[in-house]
Amino acid sequence: MLQYICDHVHLRSADPVAAAKFYVDMFGAKPVSQVATPVGVRVIVDLGGLTLFIEQVPAETVRAPEPPYLGVEHIGLFVSPFDDAVAELTAKQAVFVVPPRSPRPGTKIAFVQAPDGVRVEILERTPT
Repeated sequence: MLQYICDHVHLRSADPVAAAKFYVDMFGAKPVSQVATPVGVRVIVDLGGLTLFIEQVPAETVRAPEPPYLGVEHIGLFVSPFDDAVAELTAKQAVFVVPPRSPRPGTKIAFVQAPDGVRVEILERTPT
């Protein structure tokens, strides 16, 4: 049987350098490389083991709509302790588009607005 393994998530950005800096500054992503493309540049970062390709697009490229919509909606990152992450992100002036909450016992979530319409969910699941 074939085995599929996640290789990367490809994001589009008007300013991939600034977008990559956001993931580095907010979530501790590690810069991997930067390569030239026909339109500009692709910046590659490692976000907790997930490789993000952040590629420049022409300025006239249509932006993603506000959720909900069909397609990939957000990137989810597990973090523990959750409350410490919320405090750290708040100190870094992250914009919470869904404030920290507990939708069910043992689960805490929040959504941070990232560049280019991307949302990043932080979550912690604990046994109840």
